[in-house]
Amino acid sequence: MDRRSILKNAGIAGILAAGAAPAVHAQATVRWRMASSFPKSLDTIFGAAEVFAKAVKNMSGGKFEISVHAAGELMPAFGVVDGVQQGSIEMAHTAPYYFFGKDECFALGCAIPFGLNSRQMTAWMVEGNGLKLMREFYAKYNIINFLGGNTGAQMGGWFRKEIKSVADLKGLKFRIGGFGGKVVERLGVVPQNIPGGDIYPALEKGTIDSAEWIGPYDDLKLGFSKVAPYYYFPGFWEGGPQLDFFINDKAFNALSAENKAIVEAASMQAHVDMQARYDARNPAALKQLVGSGTKLREFPKDVMTAAFKEAMAFYEELSAKNENWKKIYSDYSKFRADENLWFRFTEAKFDSFMQAQKL
Repeated sequence: MDRRSILKNAGIAGILAAGAAPAVHAQATVRWRMASSFPKSLDTIFGAAEVFAKAVKNMSGGKFEISVHAAGELMPAFGVVDGVQQGSIEMAHTAPYYFFGKDECFALGCAIPFGLNSRQMTAWMVEGNGLKLMREFYAKYNIINFLGGNTGAQMGGWFRKEIKSVADLKGLKFRIGGFGGKVVERLGVVPQNIPGGDIYPALEKGTIDSAEWIGPYDDLKLGFSKVAPYYYFPGFWEGGPQLDFFINDKAFNALSAENKAIVEAASMQAHVDMQARYDARNPAALKQLVGSGTKLREFPKDVMTAAFKEAMAFYEELSAKNENWKKIYSDYSKFRADENLWFRFTEAKFDSFMQAQKL
């Protein structure tokens, strides 16, 4: 019997028995776990991981699913880099500067005092050399990074007492995230690196004197105004902090070309979504805080000037002793100078005019 007769008369059972069925290779289902450095209660920053996971599932038709786990569920908030590096989880969502203790270069992938704002940071990553340079660095930790959101410029934090000059910072126990502590420490501050979910109890008990997190929307949820009345701005150490999705390199390289493209597309969706949420939600939250008695204060000029001076000196010192830092920061700082020249004539002038109008 010839092949055509088999196909015509045998039916499915006959086709299979005759070995005439065409080969069909269905794409294997992929299941990953993502550890976040944030609690679920902070829906905006934790939510970026959920946006990412949902986008991956939708774009893959349910063939690629990622479960998202809040800080402490799979591992501590500050344990996620080790988890990804060792391959115990496939990926994490975090603020890279939390891990500057491993190498100061982690901060350059997130935010440094008097660094890039959020638009400039995205530009450096996507159109400049940022993503290339950071991926070269993260390769030492078996990590491939993807953009995971940006909060925009942050507030300067909550204080029990007024800060009228640099002298008022001496001995202050200040919860400050990541790399910013290295600069304010040079002004006499005693920095404390505490996960978001643990800040309020430390502030309430007096373990710390002041604390910063992100901005009004999250700060209102965390209740800082109940124990520290003065709300300072700007957070000069976080002009545009970028979050990242850290993915184990072996796990990523094992993906199909289609799934790799899905990861990249989902990361950009989550990246844009995070700042849109913060920009939309912070104004109402700030009004609510001020309406309930929060006292807004701008950092004194001498604090800003002294901090800037110390930051620039610190970066020079790092360049002299850390080759990784020198390589990445030299590119970063040149990009910052060019961007600030451009923004000086556009964003800055437009924004300052508009903010002075009564609309």
